[in-house]
Amino acid sequence: MEQFETVIVGGGQAALATAYHLQKRGRPFVILEANERIGDSWRKRWDSLRLFTPAKYDGLPGMRFPAPRWSFPTKDEMGDYLESYASQFEFPLRTGVSVDRVFREHSHYVVESGHRTYEAENVIVATGAHRIPRRPHFAPELDRGIVQLHSAEYRNPSQLGGGVLVVGVGNSGAELAYELSRTHRVWQAGAPSTEIPLRHGSVPFRAALPIIRFVGTHVLSGRTPVGRKVRPKFVRMAAPLIRIKSRDLEAAGVERVARVEGVRDGRPLLADGRVLDADSVLWCTGFRDDFSWIDLPVTDENGELMHERGVVPSAPGVYFVGLVFQHAATSDVLPGVGRDAAYVVKRLVGDRRTGRRVTGTPRSLATIRPAPEDGWTASRSST
Repeated sequence: MEQFETVIVGGGQAALATAYHLQKRGRPFVILEANERIGDSWRKRWDSLRLFTPAKYDGLPGMRFPAPRWSFPTKDEMGDYLESYASQFEFPLRTGVSVDRVFREHSHYVVESGHRTYEAENVIVATGAHRIPRRPHFAPELDRGIVQLHSAEYRNPSQLGGGVLVVGVGNSGAELAYELSRTHRVWQAGAPSTEIPLRHGSVPFRAALPIIRFVGTHVLSGRTPVGRKVRPKFVRMAAPLIRIKSRDLEAAGVERVARVEGVRDGRPLLADGRVLDADSVLWCTGFRDDFSWIDLPVTDENGELMHERGVVPSAPGVYFVGLVFQHAATSDVLPGVGRDAAYVVKRLVGDRRTGRRVTGTPRSLATIRPAPEDGWTASRSST
């Protein structure tokens, strides 16, 4: 049994930004990361992945990203940056620790990982916006000869053979359909997504980015009427296409087809009745949250997380960082996670000093249940 004032669950950008602010305030803590190295959550993504935001916006508090300001880092560069960040500030780490359960015992919280146990006054859950890959309920009915991968498992085109059906119309679906089109026949299922009407990386894009960032951080937030109004729709919808647009997919020969509704004779059945003779299916259908390992009153009767800007009134001492629209539209992406981390740490320190006099109920639920499975729109990208 190890004892800490605060345990941070997760070792990604949300966790590290939180650790920075705890250290800055002189509060002791430990980070528990399931992977063997900090940054592996990025390194394990598909080979060609690059961030959508330029390097000038990709740094965490206290350390800029070491790359040309308007370059777009690779996923390995992002992973290495996070590892260097943790090393630079000498954060206390426990890697290879996958948390199985969090519960309260007397006056403290207990964090269990296999045979290891940690006691804590506070627990900060910073596991990211999503955890569990989503697939439709009918996916197991597809013929066993059809190769199926989720975007979380995809690394490069060599994993898939023949004609590939990409299911999902968000950024992951667009990026991977475009990549696969160079070597495979590709169909993409789903209604077209909205798009940012600027060529990614162009001069107009650079000029508009500060405005987009300002709107996403200060206008579309829990403090404004418009932010509160759009939040429920925002967390359900696919993010607008950023780098690869519909015209790029069309020029690459990607065929747009109706959404997948089921299976017929072992093949994907489309909404228009067409049965697609695909050899492989790539599910770019997003992820879902899973809080079943938190044995505390943090969700309501519908399984939705109850919090106010990452603070859980029903479980004093439990906090979240890195949720989709935790406070603003930028909460789950690199340019915005530092602000939420600073707020949560400020509340943690204040609650500790005042004996955690938590009153009232949360005004909003930032974690929304997944959309119905027959929609199959991809979740927001965190890149």
